[in-house]
Amino acid sequence: QLVESGGGLVQAGGSLRLSCAAPGSIFRVSVMGWYRQAPGKQRELVATIISGGSTNYADSVRVRFTISRDSAKNTVYLQMTSLKPEDTAVYYCNAHRLAWPPDVYWGQGTQVTVTS
Repeated sequence: QLVESGGGLVQAGGSLRLSCAAPGSIFRVSVMGWYRQAPGKQRELVATIISGGSTNYADSVRVRFTISRDSAKNTVYLQMTSLKPEDTAVYYCNAHRLAWPPDVYWGQGTQVTVTS
């Protein structure tokens, strides 16, 4: 139910913006986030944002990535700047539904590849 877009191939130092559209019934009552999984590694948190706008970031991306949400479009974004080869991964959108019934939703993933 989460539809991602915006991945691709970019050179180191470049930028990309990921988007994730969700049904309103999920978006309005969920903590929205982005995770990533590099080959041979575990999936890791990148950033989260709550409905009030408070954000949380992994230390590795804190000053380079920005998560935001547009309530009119039920969409969450991840603006990635100063990309590094180590940012290469499949990026997954996540929704942690807080209202009853609680649930967790994942997007299909979008590949981000950063070349040196």
